[in-house]
Amino acid sequence: MKVVLFCGGQGMRIRDYSEQIPKPMICIGYRPILWHVMKYYAHFGHKDFILCLGYKADYIKKYFLNYDECLSNDFVLKAGGNHVQLLNRDIDDWTITFVDTGMETNIGGRLRAVRRYVENEPMFLANYSDALTDLDLSEMVRDFQCQPAAVASFLCVRPCTTFHLVNIDGDSRVVSITDVRHSNIWINGGYFILRPEIFDYMRDGEELVSEPFERLIAESRLRAFHYEQFWQCMDTFKDKQEFEDMYTRGRAPWELWKPGHGIENIQELRIQENGIALQL
Repeated sequence: MKVVLFCGGQGMRIRDYSEQIPKPMICIGYRPILWHVMKYYAHFGHKDFILCLGYKADYIKKYFLNYDECLSNDFVLKAGGNHVQLLNRDIDDWTITFVDTGMETNIGGRLRAVRRYVENEPMFLANYSDALTDLDLSEMVRDFQCQPAAVASFLCVRPCTTFHLVNIDGDSRVVSITDVRHSNIWINGGYFILRPEIFDYMRDGEELVSEPFERLIAESRLRAFHYEQFWQCMDTFKDKQEFEDMYTRGRAPWELWKPGHGIENIQELRIQENGIALQL
């Protein structure tokens, strides 16, 4: 299936980085988070990407135009550096379509801007470019395929940040306080699966998850795939550091493509203090 990735926003919540580079290009290890998202999809066989560009689009284009396979692959150097033999490859079988969807365009507008690339597909994938998971994507796809009336599905996850929900009465007396991680609250985690009919529910200027999804809900044509294991997004500098720590310690749950890192071998580990849920 084709994969539409929204990577044109300005990343205001992680501004220290996004003033210099677009948020999807903030690195985890040797590669930007956008690459990690794409590598995840490629692991499940989905290697035809459509990048919805906007803010600092040139930076993303130049990265792939000048892509260096040696940075994240083993290789043999010969002839005094004149010959490099790669022992494995990253993106040689990927197809990437770069589409400028505007500087200020919202997610719904970006999706409509690439309609011509996906409208003849039975279904397609779409996602933000700043969140990673160890979800077995094939399982989510199978669930969606078993629901022919559904037009859209998204990953439904627990909040990964720590804050407290406060319930008060009419006199501002606190009735209860609940850690959001222990509540019944679920959030939109992206990882959308869509049928082309989604465009029939969209109007000019609308967001994807607001008005179009409300129309789908009214017709019982929207599904959510609940997932309680690892999912985390990069919204802040703290999030970036947490991703980096996982990567440098060799405990990156999303790297399902690495040998011995299959889903069947992952055991759950929860770090309660900072609200991170890892799987090692």
